[in-house]
This record gives sequence, structure tokens and C-alpha cells, in this order.
Amino acid sequence: MHSSYRLSFLFLLIVLASSCSSRKFSKNNKQIEKAANKANNNSYKSYNTLSYIDEFKGVAIEEMNAFGIPASITLAQGILESGSGNSDLAKYANNHFGIKCTSDWKGKNYFRDDDAKNDCFRVYKDARESFKDHSEFLKRKRYSFLFQLDKNDYKSWAQGLKTAGYATNPKYPDLLINMIEKYQLYQYDQSESEKQKIAREDRVFSEINQNIPLEKKKFTPVDTPPAGAKPILPDGTYTVVKGDTLYNIAKRFNLSVDELKMLNEMTTDGIKLGQVLKVK
Repeated sequence: MHSSYRLSFLFLLIVLASSCSSRKFSKNNKQIEKAANKANNNSYKSYNTLSYIDEFKGVAIEEMNAFGIPASITLAQGILESGSGNSDLAKYANNHFGIKCTSDWKGKNYFRDDDAKNDCFRVYKDARESFKDHSEFLKRKRYSFLFQLDKNDYKSWAQGLKTAGYATNPKYPDLLINMIEKYQLYQYDQSESEKQKIAREDRVFSEINQNIPLEKKKFTPVDTPPAGAKPILPDGTYTVVKGDTLYNIAKRFNLSVDELKMLNEMTTDGIKLGQVLKVK
């Protein structure tokens, strides 16, 4: 009987701790949203893809000229990640690329379910800061070969991001390229002379080399599946494990929820343990 009481007491403590933690995250988010509402006078600018491009092409070009990341690639990734600036993460946290908190992050946090419940995302003072941090995120060893490409070679950049593991979705390069060509984002890319390219590469590779000893602290893994998650099988399927949600599975394999549902002919968001899903 004693043992039963102890187990019940421990279970109650766990439930209470979980509840307190959820309230803490919720309270934090409400504070972030309140500050954002105040800064925007409770009226957020609503973007369509064209107005998003017009708003942020300037900073994308600046980052391209500084580091060599094609402006078209930055804009296409921002459109895909933030829903053209209309996601809650973009509105309240000014986070347009879904970059998460790391141990060296000193800024504010915004919590939402992603690969794990209440994943921590960075809050930026404005969207411009988010675009700049996106460049910093790419300046590391695994992406270093991309900076040897011409800064107007968006097709090689799109393929290279997939090769480097930025995304596991085999269609990711096509998603970027199709977005770039549909909206003619390549018009914002600029060529550079051989001399300019060498100078840029020297500067960027110097920064990447300085980052290498700090990478473990500065960057989180791209994918964080639940414990027990199995790899994709050769036939392109994934088996649902405890802790999975349709949203985090879609995010992990760089699909939208609608794309994942379409692949599996699903009409609801419900999934169950052991269910086999097509993910490519």
C-alpha cells in the first residue's frame, strides 16, 4: 500500500511540474505577444508573397553582397519558412527562418510545438535581425562549400543546401527553385568579378574557421526526432512513434502538413503509434 501511495504521489508531482512548465511557457509567450502588439499598435502588416518580396529584398541583397548567399535563396527560404511573413513566429517573434534557441542565445524566447513540445525559438527585435541571423546560421563548416559558388548561382545553392543537410525533403531544391523562378527572384542576384569573389571568400572562410570551435554551442541539429524514432525506409516511409505529431513529422522531413496529408491521402490530422506514413 505504501508503495502505491508513493507512486501516486510521484505521478501527481510530475503532472504538477508539467502543468507549471506549460503555464510558464504560455505566460512567456503572452508577454512576447503583448510587447509585439504594442510595438505594432495591434495592427500587423499582412503580406502576400509579392509584398513580402518587396519588403525584404533590400536586406536579402545586403546579405548577399556581404557573404555571397544569393538574395533569391534567402527570399525563397523566408517565404517558405514564414508563410510570406504571416506565421505567428514571424509576427510575434520576428523569426522568419525558424531558428531555435541555443546555449549561447542571450535574447528573448518564444515557445511552440515543433520537433518537441514547447521548442524554444529566438525572438528578434525586428525582421531585419532575423535575416542577418540566417546568414550567421549558414556560416559554418557543413555549409562552407556553398560559399565557393557564384553568388548568383541559385540552382547550385538550392541543391547544395539539400546536400549539406539543411533539409531532408528530397523536393526541397525544387521547392526553392520553383519559388525563385515563379516570382523571378533571380533578378535580385548579382554577379561579381573574380577579384571580388576571392576577397569575399577569404573574408567569409575566415569567419567560418573562427566559428568551428564554437559550433556545438552555437548551433542545434537540424532534426531532433523523438526517442525511438526509426530512419526513413528505402521505400520512403516512416513509422510513427510516441511523441510524434503530424506537424513535427512534416517539419522534420521538410513538408507542409498539407503535403504530408496529401501523400498519405489523409483527411484529418490524427495519427497513431505504429502508423506507416509516406514522407517522400
